[in-house]
Amino acid sequence: MIQPDVDLQPFNTMTIAARARYFCAATTLEELREALSFAQEQQLPILPLGGGSNIVLTGDFPGLALHIGLQGLSFESLSDGVRIRAAAGENWHQLVMRSVESGYGGLENLALIPGNIGAAPIQNIGAYGVELKDSFEQLTAMEVASGNLVTFSAEECQFGYRDSLFKNAGKDRYLICEVVLKLRAEWRPQASYPALQQYFEERGLAVDSLTPSQVAGAVIDIRNSKLPNPVEIPNAGSFFKNPLVNGSQYARLKAQHPQLVAFAAGEHWKLAAGWLIDQAGWRGFRRDGVGVHDRQALVLVNPGHCCGRQVVALAEDIARDVQQKFGVTLEAEPRFYP
Repeated sequence: MIQPDVDLQPFNTMTIAARARYFCAATTLEELREALSFAQEQQLPILPLGGGSNIVLTGDFPGLALHIGLQGLSFESLSDGVRIRAAAGENWHQLVMRSVESGYGGLENLALIPGNIGAAPIQNIGAYGVELKDSFEQLTAMEVASGNLVTFSAEECQFGYRDSLFKNAGKDRYLICEVVLKLRAEWRPQASYPALQQYFEERGLAVDSLTPSQVAGAVIDIRNSKLPNPVEIPNAGSFFKNPLVNGSQYARLKAQHPQLVAFAAGEHWKLAAGWLIDQAGWRGFRRDGVGVHDRQALVLVNPGHCCGRQVVALAEDIARDVQQKFGVTLEAEPRFYP
């Protein structure tokens, strides 16, 4: 059902108050098609909504806010592992925990990432050395212009660091409906990230003896220790990507800042954006109800339920300061609407 003039504050984890000219909660493919037809007839832009954890509403939305609530989750046993089919409206963390509890490894490092499954391929979500593309098989999306379903392989999705086809050439052209993952029976824990190494060393646990459940538990403990729960403190998760720099720029920064936190990423180096923001003095900063989390500088928080323009203004000030101090450009992870 198409509803006029709907408050979007309950549908974004930043709890930004903004209104949509029209709103539709679609739980079936046919409802999705009907909503797209309505938008085309009225010549309306579309705002896809899932868990609402990766958007910043900078004002009222003049089109159709489309909440994609497709449900369905299945596990198919294979000779060499398991295939998981998940509808876009399923919760990502719940999928991770169900796979872990079933004894399947591969997703445990991605535990507690907020949001729904439909958004996961758009960002190529990743954490602690693992990305979605590592277990991705294919997805099905609905073409906005026609309502037709299209299947995309991993190669066709053009995955990169927090990037995919759906943020570039495919932006605003498709609505992701189903994601298919494959977890292999042969599993080795990925515990090379320093935070994970320290966690297991402190507990006397050998990496080779770990189970997927133990790795997921570690990730959950670490994330809970430094990241705010959006239910308690409104936020959109990690607000900035970890910037990639070439070898010469990394060497220069490392010489100037010996404590620089960075990770090798092929021919480039991935800098810890949170470290840069922290060193620039922004951690714990507050301004008119918005601010930077006091335990993780990568997270912008909105405890005052302020408007999106205030959040964006703070993000721009932080990025400008980091650029001036380090010569490094920060790029926001959430998408701004409108």
